[in-house]
Amino acid sequence: MNRVVHPIEEESYRRMRARLDTSHLPPLTRAVVERVVHSAADLEYAADLVTDEADLAAAHAALHAGAPVVVDVAMVAAGITRRETVCRLPDARSAAGLTRSAHAIRLAYEQVGPGALWVIGNAPTALEELLTLDAAPALVIGLPVGFVGAVESKAALRASGLPAVSNVSEKGGSAVAAAALNALLYHPTSEETP
Repeated sequence: MNRVVHPIEEESYRRMRARLDTSHLPPLTRAVVERVVHSAADLEYAADLVTDEADLAAAHAALHAGAPVVVDVAMVAAGITRRETVCRLPDARSAAGLTRSAHAIRLAYEQVGPGALWVIGNAPTALEELLTLDAAPALVIGLPVGFVGAVESKAALRASGLPAVSNVSEKGGSAVAAAALNALLYHPTSEETP
């Protein structure tokens, strides 16, 4: 993907790297950590994020091969650049024991089936619902934010064994979830590497 980086972004990364040494991280992990830290201007994400390079490599390949990208809310979709996403929240309805966000995840899975990349930055109940499905995801970026259910849903994601990006604290949100996906989207493929 040819992407022109604005001078402001270049300077921002230079300043971030002056304060945070990521040179020891594997390439895709470094890309995700740096983009998340950059998106939130929060250096603590470097110690808070949980990633696996092999999972990221498989997800990177799936993403660049055209795997669908599903998001929990429109704000996550708005942050993902140069890629169409699936967001079924406008079609979802809440019911007894089912949040609207959880219903949207069910609808999205019915639409895309297995092998998608799931980007959840808002609703812990969306992440919890995804974990009940046999979604066989290429990757789950599970970074919902909040004081109710966020930490628990991310811990459940890590315990599930699914390929994932998560974090251990209450922090998260649409911007950082989109940033994690964009890091994989922007990272060159082997065909693009000179």
